[in-house]
Amino acid sequence: MKIWIFLPAYNEEESLVNLLPKFKEFFSQERQIDYSILIVDDGSSDGSVKEAEAAGSDMPIKVIKHSMNRGLGETERSGFEYIAENAGEEDIVIRLDCDDTHEPQYIASMLDKLEEGYDVVNTSRFQPGGYQMGVNSYRSFISRSANVFMKILFGLTGMKDYSCGFRAYRVKKIKDAVKVFGNNFLQMRGFGFTSTLEIIIKLNLLGCRFAEVPFGLRYDQKVTESKMVSGTTMLGYIVMSALYHLPCSGWRTYKKLLSGLGDKSVDEIAKEYLKIKSSKSITSLDSLNFVY
Repeated sequence: MKIWIFLPAYNEEESLVNLLPKFKEFFSQERQIDYSILIVDDGSSDGSVKEAEAAGSDMPIKVIKHSMNRGLGETERSGFEYIAENAGEEDIVIRLDCDDTHEPQYIASMLDKLEEGYDVVNTSRFQPGGYQMGVNSYRSFISRSANVFMKILFGLTGMKDYSCGFRAYRVKKIKDAVKVFGNNFLQMRGFGFTSTLEIIIKLNLLGCRFAEVPFGLRYDQKVTESKMVSGTTMLGYIVMSALYHLPCSGWRTYKKLLSGLGDKSVDEIAKEYLKIKSSKSITSLDSLNFVY
């Protein structure tokens, strides 16, 4: 088994200086496991790529570069598709933010939870023992409100913190999702940070089991500007909830088919999904005539 650390990066030179050595320490002292770090740079204008490549001289780092800034959704798609193509089915991918607000020390408890049989392990500020530092009251209120909103709309079993991107996934499940959904694996790419939520919604449709471990969000360690455009991301949540809940053709109506991987091969499920999608009975952004 190999651990893939996936870091989406955009103008995070200062953060990488602090963050990357923590992985070296973790994997040499706490968990001596084979690992690789994948950094997908989304058209940074600072020295993010140079810093990542320099660190690669004594760490297993692979850098993928976007020639221009495409947004988090496209960056996540590039990373997950690369891992789906290059990782083994028994491998684990851990995706975390590149701004030094997610401490690698929590990887240990995430791996332990995966060993209990879960497919996705999320870190949560809202589990007992979880917390956040450096987040002002307004941002904290917005975050909690958004998570309540998402819980009501999507209600994933085992999830409390829907907006945190610090997660561990079984690579087998990422491969299945890419195989089944194809280009629609992450279709909310033009809506800010919405892709962070979309990936777990798509994996839930495939019948994945979710769990959480408590963690502390260290926003007080953030030295770079936030890349989130709140209005765009909230609009994305609203659009995705429409795609999910529309009667007859919403995403949720196909969960019974898509979660049948235990009875059918992923190839069979992918063919059935493609057949239904070709009949235009699965709602997409195009079918809504939504311009973004």
